[in-house]
Amino acid sequence: MTRLLAFGTFLALIGLVLHLRYVRGTRMPRPYSRVVDAILVVLWVLALIGIGSGELFDPAWARVPAFVGLSWLAVVLYLAIGTALVGLVTLGIRVVMAIRHRDSTGSRLRVHRFGSVFVAAVSVVAVGYGLFEAAGPRVTRTTVSLDRLPAQFDGTRVALVSDLHVGPARGRGFVQKVVDDVNAQSPDLVILDGDLIDGTVEFVGSDLEPLRELSAPLGVFAVSGNHEFYAGDGGKWLDRWDSLGVSVLRNERAEVTRSGATIDVAGINDATAPKPYEPDLDSALDGRDPNRFVLLLAHQPLQAFEASDAGVDLQVSGHTHAGQIWPLRYLVPLQQPTVEGLDRVGSTTIYTTRGAGAWGPPVRVGAPPEIAMLELESA
Repeated sequence: MTRLLAFGTFLALIGLVLHLRYVRGTRMPRPYSRVVDAILVVLWVLALIGIGSGELFDPAWARVPAFVGLSWLAVVLYLAIGTALVGLVTLGIRVVMAIRHRDSTGSRLRVHRFGSVFVAAVSVVAVGYGLFEAAGPRVTRTTVSLDRLPAQFDGTRVALVSDLHVGPARGRGFVQKVVDDVNAQSPDLVILDGDLIDGTVEFVGSDLEPLRELSAPLGVFAVSGNHEFYAGDGGKWLDRWDSLGVSVLRNERAEVTRSGATIDVAGINDATAPKPYEPDLDSALDGRDPNRFVLLLAHQPLQAFEASDAGVDLQVSGHTHAGQIWPLRYLVPLQQPTVEGLDRVGSTTIYTTRGAGAWGPPVRVGAPPEIAMLELESA
């Protein structure tokens, strides 16, 4: 509830700024100004429902208004960027006119009105495109060449799914589509790399039911992300996945055998997981043969630094969403060593998926969602 109040206050301030810039600043006449203000208030309420859906509010009734409210947040992002740009232009006009000792009021008003209409239109179009883009993750294919991979595992096909963020805006139908798409690829191994949900087991637990249909001869493995712990249900979520037939790796490893050869599949909890769920790579790798190939499941790419020190061959991660909504991708490198795709951190090869879903706004702009199919190749 505290988080909802904080967001509500922040969004109210945003709404006030939008009122000042788009209603008062353009001198919008009545009754249009009243209509726009009423719309801003309604969207503020819907955004609050979206933020609380899955944790405070049951998505059974909240998901539709939440979808609208969360989509509005993406519009607000672009309105904020566009408003700042228009403000810089009008400030430039003011300075130039002041130097020339001329009144800039009329010019600034015309630019402000035109700029506001243009920014609003572009914001709505961009988010409309982003809603379409985010609706269905595409299957991508990447070959990963690995020095220590046993020849018997050459050609192993790994389905990597992360960041579904089911709950507030997406439900069981979305999970079913992802599961069907994964099974259609006939993978040898399936990995669920965290942030599958946003919300509590009570409100969202049933939405993950299709996960029990996942099937792969080498197993279906999962690790926690950061969002599993936001509602205080982290341990319950991992138990829920277990009940669906998913092998959850809680700072653990499993030996996977193919044609007589064995590799280790290890998994650690998210880097920000609270006590008693802190990540522990030493425990996950304890007792293993250091000469054996190890595949590590770790939600955040930054966990690859420790993985490299421990001699991990391949790490698979999610978390970044590749920024999800342009231009946010340019902020990701401030926290993570890699944004998307195949990369290397130290001595460890890492693949970071863009994720199949979307956090917050069900919107993707410049970062299409994916189900990553990795084909392992023995170098």
